[in-house]
Amino acid sequence: MAAFSFASFPAHAGLFDDEEARKAILDLRAKIDSVQQDFNAKLADKAAKSGTLDLLNQNEQLRQEIAGLRGQIEVLTNDLASTQQRQKDFYIDLDNRLRNLEPKKVTVDGHETDVEPSEQKAYENAMALFKNGDYKGAGAALNDFLRRYPQSAFAANAQYALGNSFYVQNDYRNALAAQQAVVKNYPNSPKAPEALLNIASCYAELKDKSGAKRALDTLIEKYPDSPSAQTAKERLHSVK
Repeated sequence: MAAFSFASFPAHAGLFDDEEARKAILDLRAKIDSVQQDFNAKLADKAAKSGTLDLLNQNEQLRQEIAGLRGQIEVLTNDLASTQQRQKDFYIDLDNRLRNLEPKKVTVDGHETDVEPSEQKAYENAMALFKNGDYKGAGAALNDFLRRYPQSAFAANAQYALGNSFYVQNDYRNALAAQQAVVKNYPNSPKAPEALLNIASCYAELKDKSGAKRALDTLIEKYPDSPSAQTAKERLHSVK
């Protein structure tokens, strides 16, 4: 019995050891499962967080791209506005240029007529030189005007002013020729009787009394109602 008892004890002890070991294994497995579950949970949470971070990064990148696109849109909008303004300015300038090229109606010696803007400007510039006392410059400008615009409504006045520019420079022969051109080419101009009066003055300066008298007689005959005719009558007394 004792022997049996002593013999069976190790067997019981071994059985106990197996159970303990089995329990320990089960406990370890349970712990492993728990750790695995915890690890999986943490891993899932980490993956979720990692996904959120990626989304935030993508969102930030998208925001930067949108900001860049908005900047480009703003630049394009400003460029478009500038282009439209330049086009508007261009068409306004073009319209003004075209208007400046169109003939304008002006009144010359009581008659309304059409003149080219360049024609009027050239005449006014020449007359400005005369009024400012630059008689030599005025003579050159008036000559150029008559060459460019021989049929101008300002031609008679320009020819008359040309004669005066020579006269004030004591160039009586050229003054005489210029005033004779007024009478010949523009007999219906209000400047024609005044030109005849100046012709008489040129002859007088050249010591040609007969020429002066002839000019005065012609003036009185052709333009009796002109203011210059009365002056011519008064001068005739001094010429005789």
